Amino acid sequence: MKLRDVLFTPWRSSYIKRGREHLKEPVCVFCEALQAGVSLESLVLHKGKTATVILNKFPYNNGHTMIIPNSHVQELTDLSPEAFSEIHGLLKKTYEALKKVYAPSGLNIGMNIGKTGGAGIAEHIHYHIVPRWEGDSNFMPILAGTKIVSEALEDTYNKLLPYFKS
Repeated sequence: MKLRDVLFTPWRSSYIKRGREHLKEPVCVFCEALQAGVSLESLVLHKGKTATVILNKFPYNNGHTMIIPNSHVQELTDLSPEAFSEIHGLLKKTYEALKKVYAPSGLNIGMNIGKTGGAGIAEHIHYHIVPRWEGDSNFMPILAGTKIVSEALEDTYNKLLPYFKS
């Protein structure tokens, strides 16, 4: 692998390192969003019986979404069979929506479990789905410490919402 083939996102380091320690009472951002329900403010696109589709508030790329269980669990093995099934059904549905809306060259799908595994929110497991395009990284994160995402979250939300309406 060559250095030019690596996507560097140093701007994420301060977010991950900061964690939730600054809060007097730790609050799970996913549980807060689940309570708020489907809305632009919560970034929730779809709330199912056991799983939810939500936009990432700090996206790597346009269309960066996450699939979260509605229960507050840290381990994949703590999911009920029903939740596991619904999460993967929503993963497929989100994949299809992102392909139609953004026509990416590829996608990253992954789950970071635990702080050491790279999870920014380790207490509530979640899948990331990130659309990717050839050459989608740029010089801004390296030179200016700034990540360029060319679309407002509101626009992303409005583009994807129709795919999750029943």
